[in-house]
Amino acid sequence: MVLRVRSPKILSPAIIIALATTAVSLTGCAATDPMNALQPLGEVARMEVNLFNLIFAIAVVVFVFVEGLLIYAVVRYRQRPNDGMPHQTHGHTTLEIIWTVIPAAILIALAVPTVTTIASATAIPTGPDVINVKVVGHQWWWEFDYPGLGVVTSDELHIPTGARVELDVESADVIHSFWVPQLGGKVQAIPNQHNHSWIEADQAGTYHGQCYQLCGSSHANMRFIVVAQSKADFDKWVQDQKSVPAKPTDPEALKGYQIFTTNACVGCHTIEGTPAQAKIGPNLTHIGSHLTLAGATLQNNPNDLALWLHDPPGVKPGSIMPNLHLTNDQIQALSAYLESLK
Repeated sequence: MVLRVRSPKILSPAIIIALATTAVSLTGCAATDPMNALQPLGEVARMEVNLFNLIFAIAVVVFVFVEGLLIYAVVRYRQRPNDGMPHQTHGHTTLEIIWTVIPAAILIALAVPTVTTIASATAIPTGPDVINVKVVGHQWWWEFDYPGLGVVTSDELHIPTGARVELDVESADVIHSFWVPQLGGKVQAIPNQHNHSWIEADQAGTYHGQCYQLCGSSHANMRFIVVAQSKADFDKWVQDQKSVPAKPTDPEALKGYQIFTTNACVGCHTIEGTPAQAKIGPNLTHIGSHLTLAGATLQNNPNDLALWLHDPPGVKPGSIMPNLHLTNDQIQALSAYLESLK
């Protein structure tokens, strides 16, 4: 019996082009993607994109040159009829020196801008206009402490446009990674270690950030936002954050205040001007003025706040905040109180 092997069908050029186009489309980034690091809106991010573009350009040149030589060799020295055994060689000293020296020269050329960019991005800025922020990563939220301004907040970093913001990054538990793609590169948040970087926003707006280091079951839910605003708006925000919220007078909010201060909430959170002074969870003194909740996974509105209070681990798996099994009336009252904390 003779076995016949079918030769594989060659795809038509039209099918190849269609497949290639589909692949490019599926892997492309949207023009307005807030996590697109190739759309820099700050000086540090711009330095890093320039370095990336330089490395990418050199890689493209090397790729085209090497592949061109490969294609030339395949075509020029392909097997032909009546070809005998090719001449056997055992190395070419000149060629070996060339293909050793050229890559070494390229690496040295890339090392200089790489080292200078890293040094510039991690240098601690100085000057009267520099804002110092201590960034602490927690499972799974971010704490932002402005030691020179007396402000502590969570998951929402406010900065003035055009000002350098020095970041002192560490972790309270496991390794995290602080990253705002459009403003700067990744900074590891490591327990008992202080890593430094800085960011600067060219224009006002809300920039999205994300923990980039796998840190547990809710790593993907460890988000935050950076709110860049004018100097006047930033100064007003600071003054608002330093004020102590008045005790609520609305009956529903007052009921929520009593629930908050007489239950487990006071064991984890701080609200200035109240008995709640714990440091385990986020500072909630002005939670009503925040744009987001729960590691920037929810919008700050009564419905999402009620969803969070009903079952925190259901929203953020592994959340340290447990399900307190609050009644609907308690959740409504707590929502009214927390939303009043502007």
